[in-house]
Amino acid sequence: MNVIVANKYSAMLSSLSNKIDLIKTIDGEFQVDDLVAQFDNFFFNKMILDITAIAGYQDISQIQRLSFGMDMSKIILLLDDSPVVNSPQYLSELVSMGIYNFTRNIDAITYLIDNPNTYKDVAQFHMIGNNGNFNMNPNMGGGAMVPPMGGGAMQNMPPNNQGRGIFGQQKGAINEKTFINNSVGMPSIGGTRVIGFKDLTDHAGATTLIYMLKKQLSENYSVLGIELDKKDFLFFNDPELKSISSKEFTSVIKNPVNNYNVILVDVNDSSEEANCPEMLYLIEPSTLMLNKMIRRDRNITQKIRGVKVLLNKSLLDSNDVREFEAEAGCGVFHNIQPLDDKKDKHRVLDELLNKLGFDKNKPAAESNKAAKLFGIVKE
Repeated sequence: MNVIVANKYSAMLSSLSNKIDLIKTIDGEFQVDDLVAQFDNFFFNKMILDITAIAGYQDISQIQRLSFGMDMSKIILLLDDSPVVNSPQYLSELVSMGIYNFTRNIDAITYLIDNPNTYKDVAQFHMIGNNGNFNMNPNMGGGAMVPPMGGGAMQNMPPNNQGRGIFGQQKGAINEKTFINNSVGMPSIGGTRVIGFKDLTDHAGATTLIYMLKKQLSENYSVLGIELDKKDFLFFNDPELKSISSKEFTSVIKNPVNNYNVILVDVNDSSEEANCPEMLYLIEPSTLMLNKMIRRDRNITQKIRGVKVLLNKSLLDSNDVREFEAEAGCGVFHNIQPLDDKKDKHRVLDELLNKLGFDKNKPAAESNKAAKLFGIVKE
């Protein structure tokens, strides 16, 4: 079920009532804290949020405050037509905060409910580096603005003064129905995409998941795996999996002569997650591990809202995942069942990589080829 929070565009949004399932609709202008409090323990699938319903919305810091208190991957932001909101700086900052579902087209909303985009779909709006005073938030969440090629949600959008529609780049002459979805840059350090992984429950499997992802990504990209302050990578017998200390981390990822497209980082218990432009947090959703996690940190469900949560070594089906989201109050970025790390390829991992924007890794059939002698090497 979905929620509508409307103000200036209340009449337009009311037309959605016969197109989508609604559980709640409210109208008016609200302070950020009031919105967060009102929906703190309220479970919903998606919130269609008229940006004018946020008091002081033209000040980007108000949107940032909202992102601290709500899971922005569940929010579809309907922009107004003001120059401030549609400026390159404002749109870039939305992307920096992990807010990807934004549009000015009422018809795009129903599309985005079932087809949320990933970072790559809005990366053209993201100004990375020394562009004005806008800085990239290190923790990127999921969401979208531009539907994939062929989606009907992008039609009849007015171009801006630079010959580019506000919802995508145009090819050739200005044409309101012509939009392309280029593969574009990801959040990176010196041209290398750095993605951190951290176990939230004990033994959630970040180390082995990085090994399998690295193996699968290496078919199309140059990949390095790093673990911090441990030596578990040693047992995979892979020279591109390196164990280093936290003190070495910055120098490795910012090395100007490295030629890696991607660096996957097992941050373990280090504080270096703050230095990873992207983070994925792993949960093994068994009763034992979940209860251990909650007893260790009673506020953990508040902390994981708005971040990318992976259920790993998970036996949950799609209905179970929805129940987990409802009880935990957070979204699940991807659900990964227990995998055989001796196989060369897993479809579910290509689905995850594709969702992360690695479009060269198209989901394909799994390989049943096993490593010789189960990968055991005597030394």
